[in-house]
Amino acid sequence: MIPELRKKFNAEFTQEKYDAFLKDINTLLKYPVDFRISETPLFLSNDLKNKLLKACDELCKQVTSNEFKLKMKDAVPPHLHIPGETDHPEFFVFDFGICQDNRLGQFIPKLIELQGFPTLYGYQYFFERKIRNHFAIPENFTTYFNGITSDKYVELLGEVIVGEADPANVILLEIEPEKQKTRIDFAATEKLLGVREVCISDLIKHGKVLFYKWNGIEIPIERIYNRVIFDELSRTEKNFNFDLQEELNVNWIPHPNWFYKISKYSLPVLKGEFVPKCFYLRDLTSYPADLENYVLKPLFSFAGLGVKIDVTKKMLDEIKDPENYILQEKVEYAPLIETPDDFAKVEIRMMYFYDKEPILVNNLVRQSKGKMMGVDFNKNKTWVGGSAALHRV
Repeated sequence: MIPELRKKFNAEFTQEKYDAFLKDINTLLKYPVDFRISETPLFLSNDLKNKLLKACDELCKQVTSNEFKLKMKDAVPPHLHIPGETDHPEFFVFDFGICQDNRLGQFIPKLIELQGFPTLYGYQYFFERKIRNHFAIPENFTTYFNGITSDKYVELLGEVIVGEADPANVILLEIEPEKQKTRIDFAATEKLLGVREVCISDLIKHGKVLFYKWNGIEIPIERIYNRVIFDELSRTEKNFNFDLQEELNVNWIPHPNWFYKISKYSLPVLKGEFVPKCFYLRDLTSYPADLENYVLKPLFSFAGLGVKIDVTKKMLDEIKDPENYILQEKVEYAPLIETPDDFAKVEIRMMYFYDKEPILVNNLVRQSKGKMMGVDFNKNKTWVGGSAALHRV
């Protein structure tokens, strides 16, 4: 993206530096990293950064509008609708594939997905600090936006998750958190904010109040930093001691309904130059003639589960529940990052807080050399995996 920085980084890279970087991250917190970390960050050009900011601004206005909320009123499956929905999610993200406009020869972002759900917000703070410790990152480059510093970022994260509560009365809720691939983020959140991770099956209910046990003492819960994907919860058949659909004296951060309202379900209603064409499969009376240029996505899945990239009419005709699928125009990722062998393709996640108003705060990057971003498509490859985009202040 920035040729002089790319050449310098690649020339100075050594396996020893990378190994030391990994060791530092893997021993920093109580959990190691359970996903691959790329050997390099992305150095984001001003041109692409400005396009990303424009795309984010257009999408942010749409997903926070009253019109959008009305269109999403049926997004939550009835059996997963939880009372006490908030006016907005405290976290949301936009995922963009970086493509190339062949007509103009420029790199452009294209929306892949979005979610009203937290991601690696705690971990990315430590990642940014550690990459500076082990590689020569220019002082005037940052992963943050809107003039936010690393210290300010932690302050804002605490305001959103903990608010005015005692951290002891705030929990990070997951399904068997110690087994999750993102568990290092739970450890990072605890390190930064003092918020403990708790498995949903360990919650105790007395009346309308939830509790968790710490050192044998039942501690009341005021705020839940929610990391539970309830679709996954229904698949695991994990037992827990309360009814999701009852009124409880607890604040969800963010409220679980937003996982569905800002999600793949939103894609067909979003518009703009950075948004690929997308349709609810249930609404199509005929299929696009160029089905090879589309991907099929289940509405209520996570981490790429069930996505089909080689779509045929026969495949679509055999779907028994078209109301649970979307058909999205395929996005061709550009070869973007020069590496010692092939170029790596990039997906960048733009990360928001929403307290009194939405604010873009940080980003994370996934790099791939395979057909898709997932681990299965990048086996035995290097310079792929998780990272971040650094841009000039």
